[in-house]
Amino acid sequence: MRWLRYFLLAPPIAVLALAAYSYFTGSLKFHGGPLPWTISYDLSPTEQRRLLPKTALAKQFTAAHGYNTRIAFLLDMSLASGKNRFFVADLEKDSILLAGLVAHGSGNKSFSVNPVFSNTHGSSCSALGKYKIGNFYTGQFGAAYKLHGLDPTNDQAFHRNIVLHAYDCVPEGETYPYPICNSRGCAMVSPAFLKRLQSLIDHSQQPILLWIFD
Repeated sequence: MRWLRYFLLAPPIAVLALAAYSYFTGSLKFHGGPLPWTISYDLSPTEQRRLLPKTALAKQFTAAHGYNTRIAFLLDMSLASGKNRFFVADLEKDSILLAGLVAHGSGNKSFSVNPVFSNTHGSSCSALGKYKIGNFYTGQFGAAYKLHGLDPTNDQAFHRNIVLHAYDCVPEGETYPYPICNSRGCAMVSPAFLKRLQSLIDHSQQPILLWIFD
């Protein structure tokens, strides 16, 4: 009865194949459904005091402006670059799913331990404010996403080519008290961390908010 065994196995195999195809192509969206992955990140008391109010404000902003109301990216530049300061917030649960390292701009110096913020062309600085994560493209450093500045402090981001991208000089784990490399103003993360972010960005039916603050 080999044919019967194949007949019984065919439906679950088809379901698994569809799920795998949908995950990698992004045809199954997480809007209103389960996230592509769920990881809980334990915040320190200091991180809680800083991030949870930002999470509440991000929730209000996303609901009012047609953004994804479940996920937001919060970048706390008050933290040292060797510490996790790129946080993936679950807005529905007021919690943090994931955290990773992110570089700040060099400010046209050979190296800058602390960020200096600017919205000026050619400054190589990070810019504070809210961003809409835009279209995917393949650039100088590989996979990247355009960023559209939404505030007066970062409204030149698109024209400055300030984007979300990865670079292998950014480590996978914290290096504090040692700093990590600088960017030219972009939100620059490790390659593995960007892949996790991609699974969220590419599965989202609505734009995701990225907010840089200090």
